[in-house]
Amino acid sequence: MYANINGREVEFSANETILDVARRNDVHIPTLCELHDIDHAPGTCRVCLVEVHAGAHAGDDPTPRYVTACDTPMVEGSNVMTRTHKVQAMRQLQMEMTMADHRQDCATCPRTGRCELLVAANSVGLKQVRFRYTEGWKDLPPDTGSQPIIYDRSRCIRCARCVAVCRKIQDVDALELSGWGNTAGVRLKGGSVDASPCVTCGQCVMVCPTGALSERDQTQEVLDYLADPDIVTVFQTAPAIRVGFGEEFGLPPGSNVEGQIIAALRKLGADVILDTNFGADVVIMEEGTELLGHLKAKKRPTFTSCCPAWINFAEKHYPEVLPMLSTTRSPQAVMGKVAKTYLARKRGIDPKMMRMISIMPCTAKKGEAAREQLTTNGIPDVDIVLTMREFARLLRREGINLKQLEPSTYDDPLMSEYSGAGAIFGTTGGVMEAAVRTMYYVVNGKELEHVEVAQLRGFENVRSAHVNLGGEFGEIKVAMCHGLKGTRKLVEAVLDGSADFDFIEIMACPGGCVDGGGTLRSKKAYIPYAMKRRETIFDIDRTKVRVRQSHNNRQVQKLYADYLEKPHSEKAHHMLHTHYTSRPCGVEANVQAEWDEIDAQGKR
Repeated sequence: MYANINGREVEFSANETILDVARRNDVHIPTLCELHDIDHAPGTCRVCLVEVHAGAHAGDDPTPRYVTACDTPMVEGSNVMTRTHKVQAMRQLQMEMTMADHRQDCATCPRTGRCELLVAANSVGLKQVRFRYTEGWKDLPPDTGSQPIIYDRSRCIRCARCVAVCRKIQDVDALELSGWGNTAGVRLKGGSVDASPCVTCGQCVMVCPTGALSERDQTQEVLDYLADPDIVTVFQTAPAIRVGFGEEFGLPPGSNVEGQIIAALRKLGADVILDTNFGADVVIMEEGTELLGHLKAKKRPTFTSCCPAWINFAEKHYPEVLPMLSTTRSPQAVMGKVAKTYLARKRGIDPKMMRMISIMPCTAKKGEAAREQLTTNGIPDVDIVLTMREFARLLRREGINLKQLEPSTYDDPLMSEYSGAGAIFGTTGGVMEAAVRTMYYVVNGKELEHVEVAQLRGFENVRSAHVNLGGEFGEIKVAMCHGLKGTRKLVEAVLDGSADFDFIEIMACPGGCVDGGGTLRSKKAYIPYAMKRRETIFDIDRTKVRVRQSHNNRQVQKLYADYLEKPHSEKAHHMLHTHYTSRPCGVEANVQAEWDEIDAQGKR
């Protein structure tokens, strides 16, 4: 089929929208609410207005129509005009009204400098905002409580991207649109995080085009710690940080900036700099031993427990699986506990004066750090969690440009070495592969011949494989899942008996930690660099030629020899394991019912 855009003939297929056809033919139409990556085109912002003239067939109405390009199908023989005077004027008016309904103190916005609303305003040529509401956002202060994610209705443009990603991508269905007029916005079902289905995965933050959704900013607390001469600041950096942070400072996406991050932390004045990869290696020693014990006892399946959003999901949505979860703490929590005990004793530091600060690709890690079971005598093992976005703000506040720094190296003699297995924790399937490498050695007394377990490295949302552990265990069946939509299906299959696995890895965020809810956001795109970051993670593993298995980490060996005795010893279990609590949210997700309701409204 054929139509015209700005007088040029274009070919299209059935069900393609005007915006689809325009983009394929390199014709620019400004957008704001639309996000193609998650198949979201609500037509609410009306920034993508175009002028459409019907074809020259007898009986066609010659009167032009003004429609939103993102949700209007292209019609054969029609002529679409994207930049007539009236179209431009209408777009500017729409944007002017949107800006008038939006809090405009951009300097205090968490999205300042990276706001899609301002990009759209510039794209339509907005020159003035003549309208001001006297009520509305002024009476709706942002939530500044202790939860990991903050919603500021005064900055919300009702694009519903957050609702769409929560429903369509994560299948959690924790958000809904509410209210009317200038008090309309998004709210949590149930009224609060605890009562709602929300698991604080942060994918809603990743797609928000403005500063309406953001992580709770704790950069000032970190600066206060750094300024206090009596406090010993201990930083840990997660596996995914080094491959997902460089583009913030103009480096190619997927660049390994581990050395520059260490240099930046030293320039900030950090007292101790550690690598969470070390904690990942310790986790493998504990979780692998735990799994082998479960296999001997015919207890199956065992789910991994490294991802805090997955833990939230299990506790709130499927408490029946809690007995199946590994009790091993996450690498972040392991690092906090070991640093404030073993490291403090070895280096003669008073644990009460230590502040553990994590730099994580995750919003749910903030909630994990606040868990009562991850405290010691009421003192948290991890004091503060900064997302990658907060870390970027912290460096900019201190005038540190990552791109200009000479790379440095970890030098702590006790807790900074890591294996290739620890590095691959940052991507989906990495925990599983790391565990298999060590379990195979424990069972057979020799290393796995092909250390890269190819069958575990797919990128499908749910995938399975058979792995031969040898010895008394032989072949085991494993599954890996990233994203909660697939997780829901997998968990339900386990519970109804239609799925049969020994070991299951879950990562709540699509792509795993390299695309977690605390990673850098991209304008008009949802996790566009997943594969580049993943490739670099695997490259880091390959560079660890001599140490690609967690059990070969010499500092981990020393930790057990000097302090923990052996994996899963009584002392190790006391320090490095935890428990989970059933806390049903009381509001069940019903995604299909929600979409049926929307469809019905559209037909009225």
